[in-house]
Amino acid sequence: MNAVWIAAALLTAGFVGWPVTALVFRLARTIDDKADADADAAAAGAGRDGADDPSADVTVDSPATGDSPATGDRATGDRANTVNGDITVGAGTAAAPASGGGAPATRILRGGAIIGVLERLAVCLAILAGQPVAIAYVVAIKGLGRFAELKETPVAAERFIIGTLASMLWAAGVAALTKVVLLG
Repeated sequence: MNAVWIAAALLTAGFVGWPVTALVFRLARTIDDKADADADAAAAGAGRDGADDPSADVTVDSPATGDSPATGDRATGDRANTVNGDITVGAGTAAAPASGGGAPATRILRGGAIIGVLERLAVCLAILAGQPVAIAYVVAIKGLGRFAELKETPVAAERFIIGTLASMLWAAGVAALTKVVLLG
């Protein structure tokens, strides 16, 4: 019966942790949006775009003057070009930049969902196996693998920290609950 509880804990930590981490990203973005709304109210600012969004999975260069879409087009485009609440660029922009000279957007922290599942599985397994030191190896490997990207992009560093903490806390909580309550 212990094997069933361990398998259930691993599946819960690995795959249910993704929506939990996505929720944490949305909460972080909501807090940032409120702060930006206060700042925008003071300065007659325009709407928030993907370049300013620390939880977005892409960075977007600000369009040159005259290249910005109409507000109706932008609202429709934003809805069509979101992935799990993260802002993406238009399909035409990512594949081939417009002749207007806009640079294509650069995805940051690619593969994060798969890495997150593997990270949560490793953390849960380490705790269930009684080897919490292995968590340090997971963090070290993940940090070294992303070091260049984190060094260049502050948005990526913030997303990395938020995602890693949320992911590891979820996995550790599931493992601790399973170990204490279900495995006795």
